[in-house]
This record gives sequence, C-alpha cells and structure tokens, in this order.
Amino acid sequence: MEIVIRKATDDDIPAIFGLIQELAIYENGLDKVKNSVDQMYAEKDFFNCYVAEDNGEIIGMSLYYFVYYTWVGKALYLDDLFVKEAYRGKKIGSKLMQKMMDVAREEKCHRLRLQVLNWNSPAIEFYKKSGFNIDEDWHNCDFIDL
Repeated sequence: MEIVIRKATDDDIPAIFGLIQELAIYENGLDKVKNSVDQMYAEKDFFNCYVAEDNGEIIGMSLYYFVYYTWVGKALYLDDLFVKEAYRGKKIGSKLMQKMMDVAREEKCHRLRLQVLNWNSPAIEFYKKSGFNIDEDWHNCDFIDL
C-alpha cells in the first residue's frame, strides 16, 4: 500500500461524491444528502478537496473551503474528512489532517474549524489527538430549503 495525498481534480468528483455518500451512511443521514455529482461540478469553485489514493483508487478525502470569522478573521473550514472503512487505522486520516493544517498555515488562516457528531467517539478522539478543542457551548443553527 502506497498512499498518495494529492489535490483533487474535476475527474475525481464522482469518487468524492461516493465518499460523501459513504460518510452520510455512516452518520445515518443519507436521506439528508441533497447534493449530486452534477451540482458539485456546477459549484466546484466553492470548495477545495484533497484525496488519499492507493494504487489509483480514491480511498479518502478532506473537503474544505475558506470562511471569515469576525472574531479571528480568515479560517479554513474542514467540512468532511473521511477514509473508507477498510483503510482506517492506517494513519491516512492523520495524513489528510496534516495536509489541512499545512494548507491553513500556507493560506495564513487564523483557525481551522470542523464539526463532529457528539456520538462519533472515534472521530472525537482523533480530533482531540490532533490538537482540536471540542467546544460544548455552541449549537449548529441551519435554515434549510432556501
């Protein structure tokens, strides 16, 4: 196994969308996925992505975009970090996370932010080991179906 972390290309969008669906299944939320491959192509200027590849197969991803927080300024928001189940425990998530930290530093971001479900203990432990502070004080507020 030789894992390569690389910037995603347009050709990777179908595989990335497949990983998004796998993540949604893991999080018991496949019915909430309204995105599509076509929509991702149409909106590709609004996100960035790195993929983890093993012998040409995309086995993981970190999908992110830049945001601005009034209290700190420019930040990198890591929307999804996902590795296929068969490849977990092989430090691939750590490699993707390191790439996100490198990108945030290179882009002069003042924060790297992500969300994690409160029941996802393996992810919470991974993020804590990566140095993240888990904030218990804030709640997500979404207005859906615009």
